[in-house]
Amino acid sequence: MSLHQEAEAAMRTMSGLGVRAVRLLYTDLHGVARGKDIPVRHFAGMCEEGVSFCAAVMGTDLRHTPVVGGEEGYVDLAVRPDLGTLRPVPWQPEVAWCLGEAWTLDGADHFPSCPRALLQRVVDAYAARGLEPIVAPELEFFLAERDLEAPNGIRRYVDELSRVYTVGAVSDPREIVLRMLLWCDELGLEAFAANHEFMNSQYEINLRHSGALDAADRAFMLKAAVKEIAVREGMLATFMGRPFSDQGGSGFHVHLSFNDSSGRNAFADEGGPDAQGAAGPSPLAASFIAGVIDHAQGLQAILGPTVNAYKRLLPDSLAPTHANWGHDNRTALCRVPNERGSRARVEVRVADGAACPHLMIAAILLAGLDGIERGLTPPDPVVGDAYRMDEAHAGSALPSDLGAALDALEADTVLTGLLGKHLVHTFVAMKRFEVERFTEEVEEFDVVFVTRWEIEEYASHL
Repeated sequence: MSLHQEAEAAMRTMSGLGVRAVRLLYTDLHGVARGKDIPVRHFAGMCEEGVSFCAAVMGTDLRHTPVVGGEEGYVDLAVRPDLGTLRPVPWQPEVAWCLGEAWTLDGADHFPSCPRALLQRVVDAYAARGLEPIVAPELEFFLAERDLEAPNGIRRYVDELSRVYTVGAVSDPREIVLRMLLWCDELGLEAFAANHEFMNSQYEINLRHSGALDAADRAFMLKAAVKEIAVREGMLATFMGRPFSDQGGSGFHVHLSFNDSSGRNAFADEGGPDAQGAAGPSPLAASFIAGVIDHAQGLQAILGPTVNAYKRLLPDSLAPTHANWGHDNRTALCRVPNERGSRARVEVRVADGAACPHLMIAAILLAGLDGIERGLTPPDPVVGDAYRMDEAHAGSALPSDLGAALDALEADTVLTGLLGKHLVHTFVAMKRFEVERFTEEVEEFDVVFVTRWEIEEYASHL
């Protein structure tokens, strides 16, 4: 059956459910959901060749400046749908969402800066080694309202201390987060729990683990859904790292493991005892951790892709400040939960809530794969409060700002080669321009104070 025939069959099903339009969505390098609404009767005819967009969208910053693309004459790319992602939208029953990937206009290959296509290539690289990456995304966000009289123009939805892990009217008086949870689960995102998080008006919606591409797709759709539902409620939901100076930040933690060819968790075998006598991670998990640590400085630009992200990476913030790992240690970059066997996994805790799901998961997997292929060994695990340890024990300090992180990314020629020259060039050019604009407009700033520039730049987009 051709793609056109499959699409026609899918549209008959959608029409039977009352769907009148398909929203074809794809991710840019920011992780922003771009796309077009297409009436059901036109959708099938547009599938094989794809839907055209100006390719400069992949190199356009959040102030609407096409930083990369003009030098090529603003050529087109084509987004082709993945019909396996088609699903009706529960809060807008006449619409269905479908994710797509960017291709060159002639259909010869994927567009080189397409994050979803990159992740698929990474998954294929693991498959060639008999491994399937399994990922569980953990996303935090803040819910706020526009208020011109509030600092930086936004006011928190619920602004009371010590609401962590609470539910119900005390932490969600308008039941907005509850509706988000239920609708996201109905959307097929496997959203299985939600609660108020540690910071005032900060929430988390948990997603079940699955294969890496599916997990990234669901994290991408979760972010889009949460932001859209918030707007429909007259609210603002933001995944930006730190929107409030008096509160900590929002992370994008990912739990990773690998299934082998028999479907068994390849991290299940325990290693020997480490220097502290604890059961170490399996040799495969240890090499994966070592790869992430080895590339941590370069990774940081992708995992913390905004000026604001570095205001989250502070001591006592529950976000790591050094490239290290530890057993069930939330002050480390790589946390190895004490569970073993089928539940063995590694949690990477450094990513910012604003990171692009497909790009960041691909980058982490590539770093870990390099560690596996080179048989790297991680340093000794940190024990206790990593913020209170000397730097030699805690590991190398992570970059302290976006500019330094971009320097580290460009210096990591192994990682940039794996990510792809065109993608890295586009990403770095956009982000260098972002740093330049920030430093021109904000003359004085510190590592804690969140400026109005950051809110205007990031809050509504990320």
